Amino acid sequence: MLVDDGSTDNGAALFASHLVGKWKIIQLSRNFGKEIALFAGIEAASGDLVLLMDADLQHSLSVSLRLVETIVTDPDTDVVFATRADRRDSGLLRHGFSHLFYKLINFRQRFITPPDAGDFRIMRRTVADALLLLRDKKRFNKGLYAWAGFHQKSISYTPAERVGGKSRWSSLGLIALSKEGIISFSALPLRMMSGIGLVLAFAGISYGVKMLFEVMIYGIAVPGYPSLMVAIMVLGGFNLALLGALGEYVWVTLSEAKDRPLYLVRKVIEQPDESHDGAHP
Repeated sequence: MLVDDGSTDNGAALFASHLVGKWKIIQLSRNFGKEIALFAGIEAASGDLVLLMDADLQHSLSVSLRLVETIVTDPDTDVVFATRADRRDSGLLRHGFSHLFYKLINFRQRFITPPDAGDFRIMRRTVADALLLLRDKKRFNKGLYAWAGFHQKSISYTPAERVGGKSRWSSLGLIALSKEGIISFSALPLRMMSGIGLVLAFAGISYGVKMLFEVMIYGIAVPGYPSLMVAIMVLGGFNLALLGALGEYVWVTLSEAKDRPLYLVRKVIEQPDESHDGAHP
């Protein structure tokens, strides 16, 4: 089962010309994003076990067999996911941002989103069916896997070297995905803004009391323009930041309220039915 997420390199036809055995390719009507494409693959899968992997060949066959072996030999395990053993392609800044992100998203949660765990995983049919109930429009799959629960186990692996091409996951793309995750699973940004607002309000009251004391007791003239500009810039910047955070949450709510389908299918390419080939006696 392959999902063509609106590729522009004729990938579906190339795969169809090389695949053997029983296979199916689902072509989406456009690029809906990796998170949605994975959901489409889970929805189309029909096996008792569902294995998710990327098409860039960095998820190797040997690690896939380890995932299968781990879940088959342990009936109490519902999900086995692979965690990266190294981050050779990540710089110090990206590694630090990733560490901070998982600290924020896991803060005071009833479930833990494991760091360095991606979509490379295998799950039982019951887990796949449960994930299909989670039809979030703005999806962060790592968080949804953790939220769903079940008995999960991890194995460590080292991704294979990329054979060709370059990853399209830019730093901005990762930041956007991280934003989706935090907004979908945490109210921490709003609580932080509320805390900053309380601190600023207390500081403003304290400064006002100080100015009143100086004027009434010592007769000191309070400089008007500088203090006014500082107050306007601090409070104005905070209000804009708070409105931006609220806008992100409102946008997610609006997207869910529209209840559009998660994806649209352009075409399904399947293995030709060879049972009718040739002449019958």
